[in-house]
Amino acid sequence: MFIVYAISSVNRNYIYVGLTSNLKARIERHNKGLEKTTKPYAPFKLIFTEKCDNRIIARNREKYWKSGIGKDILRKMK
Repeated sequence: MFIVYAISSVNRNYIYVGLTSNLKARIERHNKGLEKTTKPYAPFKLIFTEKCDNRIIARNREKYWKSGIGKDILRKMK
């Protein structure tokens, strides 16, 4: 099972969308600054998760949430 997730920077106006099979470990990596893309925006809070049965479905959902429409919805959740 894969999880599509969105995190929001606590201090800056930044939302990151990703997918993982281990959500807890992935969020910890983001918050510890171990991910190059999100390091300047840490710390984060989790704002959205969606479980998917396989990686292909998860990747398609991740693309949707990264799109303009998906990001608009995430901004409203924030």
